[in-house]
Amino acid sequence: MSSISKYKILSEAKKYFSQSDYKKALEKFAAVLQNYPNSKEAYNGVILSEMALSGEGGAEALFDYYEVLKSEDNESADEIMSEILENMDGTLDKLTEAFAQPLRDKLEAEEGILYEDFKQILAQNGGNFKKVFDNIMFSTKVIITKKEDFLEFLDMLIENGYNEMALGYLENALSIYPADMQLRSLLEKLGQRLEVEN
Repeated sequence: MSSISKYKILSEAKKYFSQSDYKKALEKFAAVLQNYPNSKEAYNGVILSEMALSGEGGAEALFDYYEVLKSEDNESADEIMSEILENMDGTLDKLTEAFAQPLRDKLEAEEGILYEDFKQILAQNGGNFKKVFDNIMFSTKVIITKKEDFLEFLDMLIENGYNEMALGYLENALSIYPADMQLRSLLEKLGQRLEVEN
């Protein structure tokens, strides 16, 4: 297996995982691991796929978190994930503890807030998305670590007329997950909004 096909197969494995086809994802990650026994990414992928296949909660959230770490060019993403997986006893609480504090420290350093904190502020302001979002948009970043939260946030952007911003996020997300039906339906919704406006 050449290193080109290694990355291609890893990419396919991640695509299957994001489409919830954990069996195919597992096969692809395992194929890489057979040829590259030292590939931490393939090893972590195998464990995450097995977790998801066994119905263990948190596998998707962990996978999304792993992708966030990697997208930030975090060279230690594989190490961090391996450590979390080795220390897990299968409970989501343990998982949350494992990365919530380092993530919070990072957010404070970057002047960002977690999506759950953003939602609390939203609730305190009677759900007035425009008011809350306009207040924080230019001074801080909303950090989203779960796919469901990302989809919900995109939906709120569309509902509240932040069409250009929503389109930018959607185009980026669809370039990574082109077959994701939830992203596609949000894109259709946005398209309908833009047609009405024009």
